[in-house]
Amino acid sequence: MGEEAVGPRQRDTVSAVVRQWQAVHPGLDTGPMEIIGRINRCAALLQQAEDAPLRRAGLSRAEFDLLGALRRTGHELTPGELARETFSSGAAVTKRLKQLTERGLVERRGDTRDRRVAHLRLTDAGRELVDGVLPAQLAYETAALSGLDAPEQGELAALLGELLGQLEGRLGALRS
Repeated sequence: MGEEAVGPRQRDTVSAVVRQWQAVHPGLDTGPMEIIGRINRCAALLQQAEDAPLRRAGLSRAEFDLLGALRRTGHELTPGELARETFSSGAAVTKRLKQLTERGLVERRGDTRDRRVAHLRLTDAGRELVDGVLPAQLAYETAALSGLDAPEQGELAALLGELLGQLEGRLGALRS
């Protein structure tokens, strides 16, 4: 994509990077960079903001994702199931679960048939924390997206959903 394709709303740091690459390699197709670069930059900015409501509650996004998975599924999960639900490594889940258990937000129950398996569930305090912080977090995320109107948000969500579905299928097959 050339610079003429960059609209007034797309004057961002990625468009500057693309212009620089086009100056160095005029024939290079920078289209993928314009999409993936923007997705990565948006993710980085959202992570830098550290999800203010979560931070005020003393939670990281990753910890909230674990608590949220336990809350939204409505039943006990094993650490492996939590890793799959949150797209996290087993080691990361183990570390976060230790912290959340120490804080009294999650409790473990051993499996009666297999001592190696743990079942996890939210404590009442964990459930109250998730239910209390979720509305504030959603309001924060709404504010972060407020520069786009509802139809634009719907279009973006649909396009990202399509991309994610394709990537999960294609990249998931490559990892197998």
